[in-house]
Amino acid sequence: MTKFKLAMVQMAVGMSKSENVAHAVKLISQAASAGANIVTLPECFNSPYGTKHFPEYAEEIPGPSTQALAEAAEENSVFVVGGSIPERDGDRLFNTCTVFDPRGELVTKHRKVHLFDIDVPGRITFKESEVLSPGNKLTIFQTPYCSVGVGICYDIRFAEMAQVYASKGCSLLLYPGAFNMTTGPAHWELLQRARALDNQVFVATASPARDASAGYIAWGHSSVVNPWGEVIATTDEAESIVYANI
Repeated sequence: MTKFKLAMVQMAVGMSKSENVAHAVKLISQAASAGANIVTLPECFNSPYGTKHFPEYAEEIPGPSTQALAEAAEENSVFVVGGSIPERDGDRLFNTCTVFDPRGELVTKHRKVHLFDIDVPGRITFKESEVLSPGNKLTIFQTPYCSVGVGICYDIRFAEMAQVYASKGCSLLLYPGAFNMTTGPAHWELLQRARALDNQVFVATASPARDASAGYIAWGHSSVVNPWGEVIATTDEAESIVYANI
């Protein structure tokens, strides 16, 4: 592994797709100006998180949102890990993360493998599978600094996925995610520390900023954890960028 600077963008996400994308591009530039080499956006950065929103905001890849990320990666000479967007592929929808290199080339994409279907009585019920299809592969991309494994949100709960990434030489695992006000305080940091410690890798998460008026309220607290299981960078619920020297 070669030393590099990682940025996890905890951005506010609103109802306007175009404004969300423009805001993401601005924050990528801000992170790059601060010296970041890899910039990661949150899950559903171009769309409010919710099954009723996914069909409306979905687009094909390549499409307007991912084209904006490609241009931002090239203009700022950084790797951009594009959080996720609702992806339309034929008659199916996926929760998909795209990754662009500093030349603006699409190097890979990760479709969320483990869909978020949860029922905590009296607290939260949510079923991504009502509208989304699951991905069927794990995703690794190469940088000059290290190999990186990608998961999306609920993927972090599956220890075997992280173990496979570690066995294939990944030193960093990135999980754009949007844990909620029930599971966030209970498990968000715990899962990151567990995946990092068990596999002796760095683990980093990027959440949307919290919007108390939204239909789905994100926990926030984007973080970076080292292989000792220590949280080396984190934030609260507000919009911010978390930086860590890896």
